[in-house]
Amino acid sequence: MLNSPMRRAWQSIRPWGRHDEGVSLVEFAASAVLLLTLLFGIVDFARAMYTWAFVSWAAQSGTRYAIVRGARWAGVSCASTTTLDCDATSANVTSYVQGLAPPGVTGSNVQVNPQWPAITPDGTSCSTVNSQGCLVEVTVSYTFHFVTPFLPSSGINFSSTSEQVVQQ
Repeated sequence: MLNSPMRRAWQSIRPWGRHDEGVSLVEFAASAVLLLTLLFGIVDFARAMYTWAFVSWAAQSGTRYAIVRGARWAGVSCASTTTLDCDATSANVTSYVQGLAPPGVTGSNVQVNPQWPAITPDGTSCSTVNSQGCLVEVTVSYTFHFVTPFLPSSGINFSSTSEQVVQQ
């Protein structure tokens, strides 16, 4: 234990060395900014990968929607995207794919471009565009925007194309 004269001497010296009351607040603020930027950057990267996976899957799903509504239905147009016994049109495929948009992806901003090139996989031409054995190609694109500062604000364009053969 310190005797009382030493304690008084120690207490008289101590205030001169204790001028760091605000330093911890500044250190915390700097650390918090870096930590939160890193955290939101990771979340944004995960959102970007989620959107990329959706665009890829949506192109495949749109193509599948088109190939199962091919020549067999004899020109009856679809009343809605849930109707089964009908020909898929460009508008039907677009509406179907935009309806697949998950939370965080704005369906109306999803661009869909379905095409029926009127050729078979071996390169011969088809009698009708939507006939069995012909190709269907669906391209889906979406512009992803980051929310974290210091990342590109112009957005990243994700695009995917799927091509399959009309089955029915």
